[in-house]
Amino acid sequence: MLTVDCSDIEEEMNYNENNVKVTKAYSPNKEFLNSMIPGKDNNIASERIDKLIELDPMLTQFKPQLMKRYNSYLDLKDTIQYYGEGLDKFSMSYKKYGLNKTEDGILYREWAPGAAKAFLTGEFNNWNLTSHEMIRNQNDIFEIFLPNNEDGTSPIKHNTRIKLCLILPNGERVFRIPAWIRRAVQNIKITEIYQGVYWDPPQPYVFKNKSPPKPDRLRIYEAHIGIASPELKIATYKEFTKNVLPRIKYLNYNTLQILAVMEHPYYASFGYQVSSFFAPSSRFGTPEDLMELIDTAHGMGLYVLLDVIHSHACKNTNDGLYRFDGTDHQYFHPFPRGYHAVWKTLLFNYSSLEVLRFLLSNLRYWIEEFHFDGFRFDGVTSMLYLHHGIGGTQFTGNYEEYFSEATDLEALSYLMLANDMIHTLYPNCTTIAEDVSGMPGLCIPLSEGGCGFDYRLGMGIPDMWINFIGSRREEDWSMNDICWTLTNRRNQEKTIAYCECHDQALVGDKTIAFWLMDKEMYDYMSDFSKLTPLIERGIALHKMIRLITSALGGESYLNFIGNEFGHPEWLDFPRKGNNKSFQYARRQFNLPDDPLLRYRYLYEFDRCMNELEEQYGWLNTQQGDIHFTNQIDKVITFERGNLLFVFNFHSWKSFADYKIGTRHVGIHDIILNTDNKKFGGFGRIDESCRHFSQPGRFANRDQYIKAYIPNRTALVFKYSN
Repeated sequence: MLTVDCSDIEEEMNYNENNVKVTKAYSPNKEFLNSMIPGKDNNIASERIDKLIELDPMLTQFKPQLMKRYNSYLDLKDTIQYYGEGLDKFSMSYKKYGLNKTEDGILYREWAPGAAKAFLTGEFNNWNLTSHEMIRNQNDIFEIFLPNNEDGTSPIKHNTRIKLCLILPNGERVFRIPAWIRRAVQNIKITEIYQGVYWDPPQPYVFKNKSPPKPDRLRIYEAHIGIASPELKIATYKEFTKNVLPRIKYLNYNTLQILAVMEHPYYASFGYQVSSFFAPSSRFGTPEDLMELIDTAHGMGLYVLLDVIHSHACKNTNDGLYRFDGTDHQYFHPFPRGYHAVWKTLLFNYSSLEVLRFLLSNLRYWIEEFHFDGFRFDGVTSMLYLHHGIGGTQFTGNYEEYFSEATDLEALSYLMLANDMIHTLYPNCTTIAEDVSGMPGLCIPLSEGGCGFDYRLGMGIPDMWINFIGSRREEDWSMNDICWTLTNRRNQEKTIAYCECHDQALVGDKTIAFWLMDKEMYDYMSDFSKLTPLIERGIALHKMIRLITSALGGESYLNFIGNEFGHPEWLDFPRKGNNKSFQYARRQFNLPDDPLLRYRYLYEFDRCMNELEEQYGWLNTQQGDIHFTNQIDKVITFERGNLLFVFNFHSWKSFADYKIGTRHVGIHDIILNTDNKKFGGFGRIDESCRHFSQPGRFANRDQYIKAYIPNRTALVFKYSN
């Protein structure tokens, strides 16, 4: 059922058990709405799905299901076009909902269909609960206009607290933070309960820099503001701008992806239990501080993405959206469909136009007001399927899994609509899907029958590395398994490869560096301590894992803050279970900065690896052409981006004059060597040595070179005539 906000829809009048009148908008069914939409063309879906099938002929038998999905999205778009005055205007509703300043005063509008009465209260009226009653219109929208004071000043002062007071049909009075609030701050007495604030700074932030052009491949530095300091505290937007942005630029990343920006009361939720979707987290600073961060990043040429959470919301009532109007089904599906049993969060009802208005406007808000360049959509797998990927669900790649009754058409239609809006109105923006299921067409343009995302995350890659490091002896590492996992992705659908992101660093897991070297990192990471076999192994494999993941795993690459230099231990936010300690909720940038510690070698390697990718652009080329794997020697060789990559994963065997196939005739020069001393290696290779191709069939190539490849070493060769 679609709930429509339009003035010409008939009203229903109901009376509750206390004889209180409750007005509800009439909600005609979807078929009725579509029958009223003129000019609907049902051939569009068929033509576009045919394009998708051309890319993947295995989808042929599923054309009816694909048609149903695509038409569901088109129906939703048509409905918004007809009743919501078009997707552009509909998605700018943050300028008419919530508290908005006008020339003459402040207009406040709030959707609360389950409430009988509404009042605005706050410091501006000394918390009077009845003086500012809101008027309810026929579409369950409460509104109130507060004119300017006689001297022309605002009726509500900047940075003062406000609340919405609702009277429910049973007479109960409840208080809520406005759903569209742009500033929420912690209650001084109860730090995990938030209060709404009217935010209207006298000097709005003025952006100085334009967004950089959309990169043709992303090298993403994924970061959390609060942990971006070695100090035992919550870091701020300003500190990140000053201390971390220069590091990201130095390391040659071209994209910053920021986590945990949308306001969340529980810090240990890592930002994934959002309460106020339009409010940047106040624990890191002001909205203007965040704007300055993004503006400064743009000035450095960095593209900036927001980790957006539209898959679920926190279940708080005092400072969240749950039971906002007294019901459990305003923004969310009723229980049990509206509850995620693992995350213990609430699931949006994407069939409601008012929910769509809220979410689509939320995306526009972050782009328009903060100049974000796109989004990484969290929890897409949970959205795509009614089972949310839990309860023992396994995704094996069988196409039947994607086209069963378990697919949530409402959520899928919302994601397609969001991508439509973003890419139509903001061609420079990028969208990324966090999806582990591998749904076909997810990252194909809407014009070709897909769902419209630009990239999906290669979520199987870090699982492979943790499995190898934590569960297999090094001599049992399978070169074929590594290559298969790194190249097993859908044709024409771009993947972001990564060894570890924030998920792998959280408590219960640990960083790859700590998996490799464990407690010896505490005592043997100094150049003045002995180089133990475990530290030697860890430093070598850390570099190799990163290089082969970047070179072979996708069309873009991601690193989580601190992992570039082998951050030790794990990530754990202050909470009751750890006595609210900040010991593990920080990134120890002092480690790579110390000239006596070996962390600096990994830091420098990361910089040089990204610099090389910037120069040769292998991420923006066809998938790597693997032409040789040797399980006994533990050697992998492949070509990508006009470069030749050679990996020797053997724990103790080095090979002299090792034969390596190549398709190029001429000179092969080493341009990256993980064994270089500046990267913490042993310097066993003379990088000035030039390697000349020789004719002869080897590894499915007509030419070959011979090279010395030490154990646990990777080499990258460039070609020249």
